[in-house]
Amino acid sequence: MVNYNGQCLPKETVGLSIHNRAFRYGDGVFETIRVIHSKIIFWESHYLRMMANMRIIRMDIPMHYTMEYFEEEINKLLLATNSKSANMRLRLTIYREAEGLYTPQNEKIGFLMEMTPLAQAFFVKKEGLYKVGLFKEYLIAKDFLSTVKTTNRIKNVIGGIFAEENELDNCLLLNTDKNVIEALNGNLFLVKDNRIQTPPLSDGCINGVIRKQLLEIIEHMPDYTIDEVPISPFSLQKADALFITNAIVGIQAITNYRKKVYAEHPLLQQLLAKLNAKARLGV
Repeated sequence: MVNYNGQCLPKETVGLSIHNRAFRYGDGVFETIRVIHSKIIFWESHYLRMMANMRIIRMDIPMHYTMEYFEEEINKLLLATNSKSANMRLRLTIYREAEGLYTPQNEKIGFLMEMTPLAQAFFVKKEGLYKVGLFKEYLIAKDFLSTVKTTNRIKNVIGGIFAEENELDNCLLLNTDKNVIEALNGNLFLVKDNRIQTPPLSDGCINGVIRKQLLEIIEHMPDYTIDEVPISPFSLQKADALFITNAIVGIQAITNYRKKVYAEHPLLQQLLAKLNAKARLGV
């Protein structure tokens, strides 16, 4: 089942309009959200980012697109699929579907919600090797639009194919200054001694919800400092630890980058525990 503009329908019966601009031009935004027993994790952060992203791409936001409205629509889908007690991955896509070429002829907006089950309720430590490499074929622009989760993710798609071809679990993306800004599916953090670094939004990385939560968490950890600074590829091999964050995995430790092997770092377990505590509080 999916929720298509307020109607819960079998996904096989949903046919998107040929005027759907997310399909034609990547003219849409999306959120990937964790839902635990009907509780939408970090919902306010997801909603505020979604509204900000819609404004950035000049969408005319309908007046009824409130937090409460989307929360009701999410719960409607959970009820329709008998998933109110389940752990789910929810994707909410909002798009323009007006006729027109590059310039839309009107501001008609639509949305689609789809869900898939998750094995675990909260974030858990991932065991085993996790190898990454640099994806250098295409660079990310250092502009505000690069921080927005639009439906145009072609560089991430090509990077995913590159990773598969090279037996990697993920790739790290570079901006036009050749600095590392993020992974294919999340933000990047680097640990060196008692300093934690993550690229600034001005470098072109996605404005991640879990990134925001961790910045707040680390600010209150007296043994560590957090800096938003450009990260060069050279600094990756000098780091004590690297990890990737997103709304579904939470924290994913990187174990291998080129010839560098990273030992398990105790900080990651601390951050995971604090992140789960915030998720339980719903803040």
